[in-house]
Amino acid sequence: MTFTDFNINSPLLNALADLGLTIPTTIQEKAYPVVMSGRDMVGIAQTGTGKTIAYLLPCLRQWKFTKEKHPQILVVVPTRELVIQVVEQIEKLTKYMNVRVAGVYGGVNMIRQTPLLVAGVDVLVATPGRLLDFALNGSLKLKSIKRFVIDEVDEMLNLGFRPQLVRIIDLLPPKRQNLMFSATISEELKDLVHDFFIEPLEIEAAPTGTPLENIKQIGFRVPNFYTKVNMLEFLLNNQPEFSKVLVFTSTKKLADALYDEISPKFPDQFGLIHSNKSQNNRFESMRGFKESEYRVLIATDIVARGLDISDVSHVLNFDVPDVPENYMHRIGRTGRADKKGVALTFITKADKENREAIENLMNRKIPMSAMPEEVQVSKELTEDEIPQVKMKNTLVSIPKKEEGGGEAFHEKIGKNKKVNMKVRRAEAMKIKYKKPKTRGQKK
Repeated sequence: MTFTDFNINSPLLNALADLGLTIPTTIQEKAYPVVMSGRDMVGIAQTGTGKTIAYLLPCLRQWKFTKEKHPQILVVVPTRELVIQVVEQIEKLTKYMNVRVAGVYGGVNMIRQTPLLVAGVDVLVATPGRLLDFALNGSLKLKSIKRFVIDEVDEMLNLGFRPQLVRIIDLLPPKRQNLMFSATISEELKDLVHDFFIEPLEIEAAPTGTPLENIKQIGFRVPNFYTKVNMLEFLLNNQPEFSKVLVFTSTKKLADALYDEISPKFPDQFGLIHSNKSQNNRFESMRGFKESEYRVLIATDIVARGLDISDVSHVLNFDVPDVPENYMHRIGRTGRADKKGVALTFITKADKENREAIENLMNRKIPMSAMPEEVQVSKELTEDEIPQVKMKNTLVSIPKKEEGGGEAFHEKIGKNKKVNMKVRRAEAMKIKYKKPKTRGQKK
């Protein structure tokens, strides 16, 4: 099947042809007729399967021109990078259409984004927090929304955006189509669907743990941080095919440490992106990597989730993620659009349980390879790698005093004993006058 077999108009077909897209992916083929039917839908597909086009294509096919300034299609995504990416994809698909698209996200002054909404918009892409900011201050009206899309919803729930999503849904008109796309399905996601979707149809392109067949996986046993740095340096110096490498770390601290350690050895070849970096820094790092100005981009899981970066030659897991699904998201950054890719993972002894959890999810082993002899094994450890010495906390019990006191114990004399000497006034008057003190009978 090709896109020409779909009920797609000429402007969209021409745009797809310009993008070199002729054959739909599994999720695109399954989602198109469901979205066109008007039913609510939950799409489950692993990363790299074309989820963005899967919902954009039918939504744009059903879009109709209107003089209204309020958006008809609303797409909510978890990160500002995804907002930019989805907006760019819409602009490419609507090259031959008169569709107004805008993206809004946090980290930027609202005053700079307000003119985008005031001028009028047909398709709005936004992060949850910034969308609520504009909706609640009156700059944005959601009364005309016909199709509501939540992309990367599992990551959005992981980031704690459920209250914002519920608030957004409450502001939408009751008559609308709800579309949700996720790489995994959890109980919290099921609850959200149950509460707000109307008889949704669930479609699945591939189980979450299904590894992409065009990705070669290799694991290396590397003992510690500095040996990992030496290994990465060796690969970059001796493997020219490492042309566009995406390096993942689980934490911002580890990403900063790796960048500080290795980037001086490869001047102007490394980019760094995580949530503590400034807006301009994040966009510049992403732009530089996409345009191959940077050979390597170091990123954390949250920031790089869902990003579509073409021609990534290698994904390197600098550490093993503690969430098995994150491993699938990471390696899915390479081997996209039927191209071959390679995913390398540095594994320490401490990663045994995480590695087994990933292998159980995939139902296959990660092939292991010996670390090259040329790589120097460092004995230096980071603060986090130094074994913690646990001291046994032995509590010494205090001996009880013997019955009847000890040799140093003696009874106090009578006048020094503390006795409660408080006497009520009535008792004091009785003692003083030898009879109860009364106010007398009232006449």
